Amino acid sequence: MELTDAHRKALHDVLQWRRDVRHFLPDPIAPETLAVLRKAMDMAPSVGNARPWRVLQVTTPALRDAVIANFEAANAAAGAIYDDEKRAAYDQLKLAGLRDAPVHLAVFTEQTPGEGHGLGRQSMPEMLNYSTVSAIHTLWLAARAENLGLGWVSILDPDGIARILNVPDSWQLTGYLCLGKAAFDDDTPLLHRQDWQENTATQWREI
Repeated sequence: MELTDAHRKALHDVLQWRRDVRHFLPDPIAPETLAVLRKAMDMAPSVGNARPWRVLQVTTPALRDAVIANFEAANAAAGAIYDDEKRAAYDQLKLAGLRDAPVHLAVFTEQTPGEGHGLGRQSMPEMLNYSTVSAIHTLWLAARAENLGLGWVSILDPDGIARILNVPDSWQLTGYLCLGKAAFDDDTPLLHRQDWQENTATQWREI
């Protein structure tokens, strides 16, 4: 298939308007839209075609509450590394949309998948985790194309999340995701807009 300028423009728009969303509307996501996003993850690349990602859609209120408590404890510990002025700025940041997002997805990486037969990961076993990250990014772009936002919550105790969700020992948490309609659109990362960290250009040089 020969892609056209229209394809390139559409991809550029999706990339430009993809954001790590923390402010969500509570509107539910239709099951057929979630099915589209699941199929998008099916198209993600993976080492040895191992497909190591395992996705849990967390709907039980008690489990969600436990995840929120995990985040709040981890967030308090993370904020403690800063001095008074930086801590005040940190405390003003909204770093997760766990209470508002209609869909929670816990994405784990199976560390011992039978699929792929070990191909491509003997010297770099971390390629399994990288494959799951690729699947998450594929989901992220597909969600934006469906006019949805996704937020990646990284301020968590991963072992605690694994216990809360009672997953197999061979599953390692890669990402806890919030998914829903963004409360507003923005083409600038929130941390840049709030003066925490400006965008920097990719370091790319010839050697």
